[in-house]
Amino acid sequence: MKFTDGFWQLRPGVTALYAQEAYDIDRTEDTPDGPGLVITAPTSVITKRGDVLNRPVLTTTLSSPAEGVIRVRIAHHVGRPWHGGFDLPGAGGGTASASIGEDGGRLDAGSLVARIAPGAPWDLSFEIGGRRVTGSGHKAQGWMTLTADAEVDPGIVGNARQDSAAPQRSTFIHEQLDLGVGELIYGLGERFGPLVKNGQSIEVWNADGGTSSEQAYKNVPFHLSSRGYGVLVNDPGHVSYEVGSEAVERVQFSVSGEVLEYFVIAGPTPKEVLGRYTALTGRPPVVPAWSYGLWLSTSFTTDYDEQTVNSFIDEMAVRELPVSVFHFDCFWMREFNWCDFEWDPRVFPDPEGMLSRLHERDLRVCVWINPYIAQRSPLFREAADRGYLVTRPDGSVWQWDLWQAGMGLVDFTNPDATAWFQSHLRRLMDQGVDCFKTDFGERIPTDVVWADGADPERMHNLYAQLYNRAVHDVLVETRGAGDAVVFARSATAGGQSMPVHWGGDSTSTYASMAETLRGGLSLAMSGFAFWSHDIGGFEGTPDAGVFKRWTAFGLLGSHSRFHGSGSYRVPWAFDEEAVEVTRRFTRLKMRLMPYLHQLGLDATRTGVPLMRPMALEFPDDPAAGHLDRQYMLGPDLLVAPVFSADGAVQFYLPAGRWTSLLTGETVSGGSWREEVHGYDSLPLYVRPGTVLPWGAREDRPDYDYHDGLRLRVFPGGEGTASVTVTAPDGTARAYSADLGSPTE
Repeated sequence: MKFTDGFWQLRPGVTALYAQEAYDIDRTEDTPDGPGLVITAPTSVITKRGDVLNRPVLTTTLSSPAEGVIRVRIAHHVGRPWHGGFDLPGAGGGTASASIGEDGGRLDAGSLVARIAPGAPWDLSFEIGGRRVTGSGHKAQGWMTLTADAEVDPGIVGNARQDSAAPQRSTFIHEQLDLGVGELIYGLGERFGPLVKNGQSIEVWNADGGTSSEQAYKNVPFHLSSRGYGVLVNDPGHVSYEVGSEAVERVQFSVSGEVLEYFVIAGPTPKEVLGRYTALTGRPPVVPAWSYGLWLSTSFTTDYDEQTVNSFIDEMAVRELPVSVFHFDCFWMREFNWCDFEWDPRVFPDPEGMLSRLHERDLRVCVWINPYIAQRSPLFREAADRGYLVTRPDGSVWQWDLWQAGMGLVDFTNPDATAWFQSHLRRLMDQGVDCFKTDFGERIPTDVVWADGADPERMHNLYAQLYNRAVHDVLVETRGAGDAVVFARSATAGGQSMPVHWGGDSTSTYASMAETLRGGLSLAMSGFAFWSHDIGGFEGTPDAGVFKRWTAFGLLGSHSRFHGSGSYRVPWAFDEEAVEVTRRFTRLKMRLMPYLHQLGLDATRTGVPLMRPMALEFPDDPAAGHLDRQYMLGPDLLVAPVFSADGAVQFYLPAGRWTSLLTGETVSGGSWREEVHGYDSLPLYVRPGTVLPWGAREDRPDYDYHDGLRLRVFPGGEGTASVTVTAPDGTARAYSADLGSPTE
């Protein structure tokens, strides 16, 4: 949201008052985190006693909830209510020290230090290793008021506006942090534009806009800087960002109301930033080894019944294409009934028997759900009568027709409504369902009343958290920790603790394939370790070339799913070569399972994602900063998907001697390469000096990785190296190899 008209003026209808000086700096023990500093910042420099009259002040409080993390809270009227921030399971471990001297105040949080200079101009700086990495300077902390006719775009995007007026807001607080020369900003959720966010205006407001728009399903008010720090705006409501786009020397973020709270998080490496950020907001749990295998779907609006399902599975078996999970999309329930959690008896007359037979074939079963109850569902009246649905201010049930006719919205702020929703999931699990695709959760209105009195603006983004938590908790309760997995579309900060998430609705084109990758890389820089996407694209039917290229890409990630809208995504529907490509890359992924599964376990401890932007793995290589058409799968495998019909692909190899995993060819890095690949290939290079654990089986992801394990040692290293391999049953062993004796 832009408030200014160039450098000197404000937009019509905007009044701005800025923190002008640190008039008083006080040490306090009365913060959420223990010792801290409280700064009184008048909105004018005080030169005489009369200046203190009729003059607002901003009160800024500094404290530390954890080592390397500093909380900054800016308030205009401190007695006004604040709708609260995110759940922060990692807060409370801070041991910061606060002190005041002649040069101002200092808050020492270990690897991160905040300094506030006394007097004018306003100068709050953040240091890592004695180096200033960013700060809040003149006209950075602002209290903005808007008239009713102010010429300011409110910034809220997406279909939440339909039948639901955007909240009318008249006061905002913004902060601007310095953006250094050459500094790059990443993160802010799963965004499908350029990976580097410099120059972009970004609205943190969940919306169902597909992958080809500025909207996002997973909005996260967290950004990561190439200068070795991160910033989380602790506000689940609408947060508006201007990343060098209003003030080109600064990153601005603003929220409505009287309070803005944010955390500065130290690195100095981007992995360390993500480690501290996910320790604060929640680490991902272990996901089961079987979930890494291929997921096959009915697709969305296609015709299917039990016979169709069996024909797909039979044909996959005949063609020796390993499948781990079969997914039933929306029409497993009767049309107009979503959700009633009942199998449509016209096409699935014996669901318990069918699920049992699928389990006998060693398959897991996933079914589609959403948090809406259509008025034709037998559950609608029950939920409405019991107060389980979100209501309008007049007490009537909130309903609309966008998606399902007359649908209501389950109110997960009501514990009884949550328990009711979960009871239907338990019933499905008793039938044999193993996991759930938690679709939607973004179209959340703001002209409603929540059972717990929550601020509707805050609940818009946070709703996805409550929805996915309700489902994930049932899976953990029923299947046990380590065997629970959802397939979720919407999320916000902290959503990484309920994996897996997928990239939403893409089109079936090369361009959409590339934007999908950008979304995944952006989400990885936002703290999400596990991610997937619809292989082949969702909307439309891909041509055979797009499907084959997307298959190779999709099977080189943490989770892989064939899914579409109006057409099947079984490979033989395209051509026989698509079958061969599927077989080749599915088997390759099974061989890589000792490596991938260990990466997943490591992510639960470190917060570092499996799929990594090049800048995350090579932060000191300036050529890696903007790369968003390639990625690292873990620390050792470089993947450059092919986004062209002719097979041409350009990519960058960092310095060193890299080896193609598919051909064994060794090439020198430190430069760009251009290659042409057939459908059964793509640039897949192994980092110099890698010891890659290579599994013995190609038919399933959840086998004993130690049995028949092979260590593949690649050139470019010296001495010895060890790798840890953990089997699905938890048995972990360390293996050593001589890097001077490559086995390739």
